[in-house]
Amino acid sequence: MNIKTNSPQLPENLRRFNPVTVIGAGVIGISWTAYFLAKGLEVRVNDVRPDLEEVVHTGIEQIIPTLRELGLPTEGLTDRLVIEKNLERALDGAAVVQENGPERINFKQKLYAQIEQFVTTDTLLLSSSSGLKASDIAEKMEHPERMLIGHPFNPPHLVPLVEIVPGKNTAADAVEKAVTFYKALDKNSLVLKKEMSGFVANRLQSALFREAIHLVLEGVVSIKDLDEIVTSSIGLRWAAGGPFLTFHLGGGKGGFPAFLKHLGPGMDALWGHLGKPHLDEATIQALSEQAVSCYGSISEKQLEEERDRRQLSVLRALDEEK
Repeated sequence: MNIKTNSPQLPENLRRFNPVTVIGAGVIGISWTAYFLAKGLEVRVNDVRPDLEEVVHTGIEQIIPTLRELGLPTEGLTDRLVIEKNLERALDGAAVVQENGPERINFKQKLYAQIEQFVTTDTLLLSSSSGLKASDIAEKMEHPERMLIGHPFNPPHLVPLVEIVPGKNTAADAVEKAVTFYKALDKNSLVLKKEMSGFVANRLQSALFREAIHLVLEGVVSIKDLDEIVTSSIGLRWAAGGPFLTFHLGGGKGGFPAFLKHLGPGMDALWGHLGKPHLDEATIQALSEQAVSCYGSISEKQLEEERDRRQLSVLRALDEEK
């Protein structure tokens, strides 16, 4: 496969990971593609959708302003981009695969059994799966030792976190290689010590979201007001320090032990009153109607731009403190 190489000088720490094949051209896949390109990598995008070329180029164009705000080069961004619907050709010579396919275990198992037929033994295989375990995904692979989770937080081009989650058969050198890869991309990559469905960030997000849904369904607060409560309180608080640091500081001179002693019993009692809503048809209908009422009159592009602008402001502020 011929790759166009009109690109900025690729940093030494990224050369061993070039080129990258991105499988799946959804929101996550296109975000990764734009970010990899901005970092100077050659990228092949593979998907079976008929409008692949248009979707990828349009998606990248929408991301370019944010990449510029991040200080990344964007001139000639797609010069090193190849869009290839044939999986074997897309994987030819790939150093890294970042897969972003549907969250269906049967699909991913079949896909990875195909992938390993077309890559070298040195190719790093990473899945952006937001909840499926690497051990399950790699179940039908002949060589599962080089496959693991590299789960970004959406959108990957903007949010620093990548959760690295090895499977039970993942080799230690594959984990080390994944850490090196994401570090070279300036990502905050954290290796989880144990496989668990949903990993960490999504489990935390799901726990908060479940209670958010409960409060909205109970009529305590509207969807829009709940979003404002989060961004005006715990969102700000947790951006500066996570929940454990926050409560450690909340304990005053006694730190976290003092916090647990004085406020722990009340928190424990509150846990028993937290809601347990179910996403049945009626709940989905009620939430959808209210969400459309709150945000439906604003274009998706406008909402994304506002989100990115605010996120960039937070990132800049945190960077200044380093």
